[in-house]
Amino acid sequence: MSVQKKNSLFARMRQYKACYLMIAPFYLIFFLFVIAPIAIAMFFSLTDFNMLQMPHFTGLENYLTLLFEDDVFLTAVRNTLIFAVITGPISYFACFFFAWMINELPKGLRAVLTFVSYAPSMSGMLYVIWSYIFSGDIYGLLNQMLMSLNLIKDPVQWLTDTHTVLTVIIIVQIWMSLGTSFLAFIAGLQNVDRTLYEAGAVDGLRNRMQELVYITLPSMGPQLLFSAVMQISAAFSVSEICMNLAGFPSTDNAALTWVTHAYDYGMVRFEMGYACAITVVLFLVMIAVNNVIQRLINRHAES
Repeated sequence: MSVQKKNSLFARMRQYKACYLMIAPFYLIFFLFVIAPIAIAMFFSLTDFNMLQMPHFTGLENYLTLLFEDDVFLTAVRNTLIFAVITGPISYFACFFFAWMINELPKGLRAVLTFVSYAPSMSGMLYVIWSYIFSGDIYGLLNQMLMSLNLIKDPVQWLTDTHTVLTVIIIVQIWMSLGTSFLAFIAGLQNVDRTLYEAGAVDGLRNRMQELVYITLPSMGPQLLFSAVMQISAAFSVSEICMNLAGFPSTDNAALTWVTHAYDYGMVRFEMGYACAITVVLFLVMIAVNNVIQRLINRHAES
């Protein structure tokens, strides 16, 4: 940077010092809790670190082991991708559909249904309810119903059977997915300029579906992008629901995910260097997927 440009930069900073002071707390917090942890994780991913001794630099050894020797990691990746491919799009469109439907209701009813729809995403007690529903004994609600209808003779071990546990977790995740993305869609729908619908009617739009395609969606670009990022992050970082319902570890790693694999090495085995390598790879994959989704949404918004 030339001296002239540097002086010009400092001059602008002095001119707008009040603005910089206002945003300084945010950037400080963002650096301490986002940028710094990512940088530290990248550093430790290149080391052998057990949290008790000083880290020993090993280069790319953790990544080579992860990609070419860790068969359990491949299982975690497979489960995570299955989970993300199914729950991500379904949750995304479900959030928008319910938000679109609720937005058409009167204000009071809309507020009540918004709270009712959002509540499952913030209630930890739901794990207890779902554990009761999918309990593997004869007292489990689903087993009781199926046995009373003579559809099964013996109780199904929903949360320990390797053929059913991932399906159960996907169902529960979809049920609990009306969270932040749902609220973002509600806010976006509320902020669409109503005069656009009047102009659309003049231009020949005749039904709600045409209004949705030609007016609502193009006007909600930021909310669509934000919700896509949130759903992708939730799908790839699923862990709590797996550990609460399927246990840790799950039967034959049937419900093992990317994050629970990192948790195993970081918090159980205390191999923090290897755990950081797992999370760094996940971080890079999520950035790549988010960039693809961002381009697709921006292309649709501009068209």
